[in-house]
Amino acid sequence: MTFRGSAAVVGVSDQHYPRGKGPRGERGMLVEAILAACQEAGISPRDVDGFTSYAGGDNSGPVLAAELDIRELRWSTMVWGGGGGGSAAAIVTAAAAIASGQADCVVAFRSMAQVSTGRLGYAKYYFDHQYLPHGISTPAHVCALRTQRLLEHDGVPRSAMRNLVLAAYHHAQANPEAAAYGKPLTAKTYDESAYIVEPFRLYDCSRENDGAVALVLVSAERARTLDVKPAYVLGGAQGSVGAYAARNENDSAYTTAGGSGTSDSPGVASRVWQQAGVKASEVDVVQVYENFSGPAVASLIDHGLCPPGPAAGDFLTLDNLIAPNGILPVNTSGGNVADSFVNGMGLAVEAVRQIRGTSRNQVRDGSGADTSLYIGGPMAPIHSSVLLGSEKTL
Repeated sequence: MTFRGSAAVVGVSDQHYPRGKGPRGERGMLVEAILAACQEAGISPRDVDGFTSYAGGDNSGPVLAAELDIRELRWSTMVWGGGGGGSAAAIVTAAAAIASGQADCVVAFRSMAQVSTGRLGYAKYYFDHQYLPHGISTPAHVCALRTQRLLEHDGVPRSAMRNLVLAAYHHAQANPEAAAYGKPLTAKTYDESAYIVEPFRLYDCSRENDGAVALVLVSAERARTLDVKPAYVLGGAQGSVGAYAARNENDSAYTTAGGSGTSDSPGVASRVWQQAGVKASEVDVVQVYENFSGPAVASLIDHGLCPPGPAAGDFLTLDNLIAPNGILPVNTSGGNVADSFVNGMGLAVEAVRQIRGTSRNQVRDGSGADTSLYIGGPMAPIHSSVLLGSEKTL
């Protein structure tokens, strides 16, 4: 059994609205997104036989199977772990089901309508025992602790965070669907914005949206028969350096995003590169989950895309981070901070668009990227990444 290139994304849909303004509940928006992704792929929704997702929710595979009147449900999985750490893993899980013959057509999805499910900012479900007694009750608190250590101990300059945010806002100005479209951000405005949780200022923090995102995956063989440009899954991995626990709060890898290796394990990033047969330096474009800018910077370092320590500031300049000609274009739709936040899954859609050559901020002169990396949920209880490639990479 070969995983590399055995499955491909052939249909995508990304629908998002301001928080509390979604036209329907989570399930209604999700069914619409799945139907739209299937239509784009040229596949009947009844042909779907698998579902994967992450971060909980009531929209399980059996429920969606009934809503869509599919012929047979053969695969239904949820990636454990809070936040968006399992977002890339959900795509990898879908590809694994197809590569192993467990399913033929799998939808990876996420849907959010916080008016029904509650705000994501207070995550008691995995903070209760270790964090709440010390007044730490939100993802911002946890990520701020780790990011402050990244700045003070590792010497990564604050400019790295700021430039990542400025790049996202720069890309959003070419994306009419982005929440920050028509609202450019300057370094001065960023520097004068209020602290939410130090070291995170207002613009370091992701948006909150209602919406639904769906990606349809099929085998590579079937993908070549469809009237779309496939984005092949070259490699993917998920894992954790200890999750949220007392031990991990004293871990030597405290400032990582969860993707780097240790003396005992190669880590998520290394496993992605090894599986895909691609070097970090060969990646054309990156979509990195930035619930907050600091974890995203740490994740770029973990994956070998950016040097650690003070040198990160020399590499993560605005010119280097923007399409089409930057050395490492990042979050080309505007990302979670300037486009939308449906628990990060919209970034995966943008990763597919870059392979297709249909991004609003396309790299490689509009011809389509050959390699497009999506990194999910840095500094979450679980971390995951998936590398997509064009036909040329197979």
